[in-house]
Amino acid sequence: MSLNLYSTIADKYNSNSQKIRVLTEKWVNEYIFCPNCGNSINEYENNKPVADFYCSKCNEDYELKSKKDKIGNKIVDGAYKTMIDRLESDTNPNFFFLNYDKNSFDILNFIVIPKHFFVPEIIEKRKPLSSTARRAGWVGCNILLNTIPNSGKIFYIKDGKEEDKNKILEDWNKTTFLKQSSNLKSKGWLIDIIKCIEKIDKKDFSLNEIYQFEEYLKLKHPQNNNIPAKIRQQLQILRDRDYLSFTNRGKYKLK
Repeated sequence: MSLNLYSTIADKYNSNSQKIRVLTEKWVNEYIFCPNCGNSINEYENNKPVADFYCSKCNEDYELKSKKDKIGNKIVDGAYKTMIDRLESDTNPNFFFLNYDKNSFDILNFIVIPKHFFVPEIIEKRKPLSSTARRAGWVGCNILLNTIPNSGKIFYIKDGKEEDKNKILEDWNKTTFLKQSSNLKSKGWLIDIIKCIEKIDKKDFSLNEIYQFEEYLKLKHPQNNNIPAKIRQQLQILRDRDYLSFTNRGKYKLK
C-alpha cells in the first residue's frame, strides 16, 4: 500500500480542493478494502448524494472525508438536518476519514467509523450562514470525533503506519452487534457504557469501577432515575452480544 497521495492525475486541476478530492478518491479506490467483509470497494459514479464508495459483496456504503495536518476533534460535514435524518434511515453510510500532510501529501491516518456509532450526540450543529452568504440561513454540522469511543475509530493507517488487515476486520466485527439497536436512545446507552469501560483502561474490571461514572451518565441521561440498574442492564446486553464476559460476581472481562 502506498502511503502517499500524489498522482499526476491532479495536475490538470487548478483548485486545491478539487485536487485533494481527486487524489483521495483515487487512493481509496486503489488501496482500501471493505472492513465488513474484506472485499475490494468501488467508487460510485455521478456523485451519489449519500455515499462515495460501496462494497458489491456486502452492500456497505462509505462516505469519504479528508483533512490536512492534524486530525483534531471535529470534522466539517454537510447539512445538519440531512445528517440527523440519515441517522435513522437505511441510507446512512459508514465514514472514511483520511488525514494527510499538506506539504508532502503523505497519509498520516486513515480511519473508518462504522455507521452504528452515529448517534445525535456526535453531530454538532453549526451556526446558520449569514444573510449576506450565497446560501443564507443554511445550517451545517460537524462530526465530533472526540465523542466517539476508540472502538468506533478503526485505523487502517495510524501515525503513518499501516495496520494489519486481519486486525481491521476483527476490530470491525467486535461492535457489529450495535446494528441490532435500531432505537437511537438504546444505542446511545450502549455506546456510553463502552466509553466508560474504555476510560477504565483495563481488560478486567469491576462493577464498582463502572459505578464511578454514575454522575457522568446521569448528566447525559437526566430522565433516568436509576442509573446503577441501567448500568447493570447494559453490561448484561454487552455480555449477551459477546463484547465482554462475567468472570465472577461483579467482575467482568473484555473479550
